Amino acid sequence: MQLTTRQIELVQATIPTLQQHGVELTRYFYNRMLSNNPELKEIFNLGNQRNDAQPQALASAVLAYAQNITTLQNLGNAITQIAHRHVSLNIQPEQYPIVGTNLLHSISEVLNVPMDSELIAAWRAAYQQLADILIQVEANLYQQQDSTKGGWKGWKKFKIVDKREESSEITSFYLQPVDNSPLPEYQPGQYISVRVLVPQLGIRQPRQYSLSDSNHVDHFRISVKKEAADQQHDAGYVSTTLHEHYHIGDEIEVTNPTGTFLLHNPDKNTVLISAGVGITPMIAILNTLAAENNPYQQISFIHACRNSNVLAMHQHIITLQQTMPNLHSYLACENPDTQLAPDKIGRLELTELDSTLLPADADYYICGPKQFMHSQYQALLNLSIPKNQIFMELFGTGTFCQLAA
Repeated sequence: MQLTTRQIELVQATIPTLQQHGVELTRYFYNRMLSNNPELKEIFNLGNQRNDAQPQALASAVLAYAQNITTLQNLGNAITQIAHRHVSLNIQPEQYPIVGTNLLHSISEVLNVPMDSELIAAWRAAYQQLADILIQVEANLYQQQDSTKGGWKGWKKFKIVDKREESSEITSFYLQPVDNSPLPEYQPGQYISVRVLVPQLGIRQPRQYSLSDSNHVDHFRISVKKEAADQQHDAGYVSTTLHEHYHIGDEIEVTNPTGTFLLHNPDKNTVLISAGVGITPMIAILNTLAAENNPYQQISFIHACRNSNVLAMHQHIITLQQTMPNLHSYLACENPDTQLAPDKIGRLELTELDSTLLPADADYYICGPKQFMHSQYQALLNLSIPKNQIFMELFGTGTFCQLAA
């Protein structure tokens, strides 16, 4: 659906308002939609509503769409990432009109613009254009899943067959299909959505977690950080439920692996940079490379943590190094105990590392909190690493320097 010149002008005219009041608008939109359509509460993570992550992400997405309304090709990567997240949550075409109706009414009510105005008509056309693009991309992804050996569409029942504590915050869950069907191959770095019944809400809630191991034909592994409450945030609904209420033998719902954060060249020198629970997709990548154990490939595993108690999977890396002389590790820990000897006490600074850990011809993968990723990305650019050799994944809502779903 092509927009007219007038419609484009009207959408662009809203850019200053979106810059100033975008989060207010999207917050109103989510409250309106979830009140009018409570069945969607099992699709949208209410924790992200509660901490404002989802409204902020959508506000950024709407703004970016308006700013690029005449150059949608600039949003290609972001559109793909959004589509993968939607497919992971089993978003269906018939849900787009519900979102669109509530979004248009929200624009009308927040901006005090009549529903029969030119502006609402322009945004109706703009929304339909974006919806058509996403529906088509998602249809292709669903078809790929359905045609992949072992793949499936939508939610599937899995049982927890093992549960292992990795640190004071992170626990690994080993998941097998209830019907014992073989699992599809996935790319290291991809994620699944899991959905569990949250007792305090009385409804099911979804959450996306990176797969934290290489391919296995009979099980998935996710490693979940328990998001505890603090002065700024409430406890995570899904992570707390998994840690405290779900045990070996219990069933959860899972969607097919997806995502765009992938190991691009398994034969190339590879540098993995992570912080906190961002280690989980990196372990999946590392285990995949370890299975090949290419002696001509250099691998650097660089990790940062707050303290020894929250450090996960460190012994696994040390064990791999015994059979992988090409694997080099570096650990920065802000508050280690006496039994841990990190390479640095303090925060990770890539500019302090020996250049052998950061080959100029390597692919670089970064995963962790947003501020950490910003810092490491900028440090790599300052070290003359080309942008096209840097790949990133942000946990939570949205993706680094891209639109958010």
